[in-house]
Amino acid sequence: MTTPEDLPAPDDRRARLRAADTDRELVHQILSAAMASGSLSPAEYEERAGKAVSAKTFGELDELTDDLPVGQLGVPMPFVGEPSVSRVVPGSGRSPVAHRFALMSAAEIKGTVVVADSITATAIMGSVEIDLREAEFTAAVLTIRCTAIMGAVDITVPPDVAVEVNGWPIMGGFGGRASGPGMPGAPTVRVVGFALMGGVEVKRKDRKQRTPS
Repeated sequence: MTTPEDLPAPDDRRARLRAADTDRELVHQILSAAMASGSLSPAEYEERAGKAVSAKTFGELDELTDDLPVGQLGVPMPFVGEPSVSRVVPGSGRSPVAHRFALMSAAEIKGTVVVADSITATAIMGSVEIDLREAEFTAAVLTIRCTAIMGAVDITVPPDVAVEVNGWPIMGGFGGRASGPGMPGAPTVRVVGFALMGGVEVKRKDRKQRTPS
């Protein structure tokens, strides 16, 4: 009969590894999806999200998600600590933009960037600006997953794309005035996520006029 003394000691090397902003961002995405599905209450989400902000190691982050049904939450990203999912590189040879994270700061996606099928935008007491008017779309549908906690995510799209907005605000706002169809053959931009005492705004604007050289 095997006794606890016979079992090998747990390997805690991964738990002691330092986490990066992208790892903390992934945990916020998992937590917000868990709250949206009812696995976490708003109070539990707020408590865990606060701990994720200050987490320094994978072990601290794992404790925040170990009791959640991560595989059923629909978060299309790898688990914390796993390598990023491979994406198709567009013909221009540039890698697609995948995420922006702002903690008491500002981050942006704008200009002639390449976007694939998914972007995550997390603003915690900060702001993320996404301007897609000059972006190179490489998929028929671009899904932007937003988390705004006492912060703001502002999204600008060109007038020809279709827009779908489906977010969950709590003491905040998730604007859907830009929702509507686009021109035939144009991509669709889906904006989903969660705003707690913050806001997500989506607006349409004409493309900037280029000055002849």
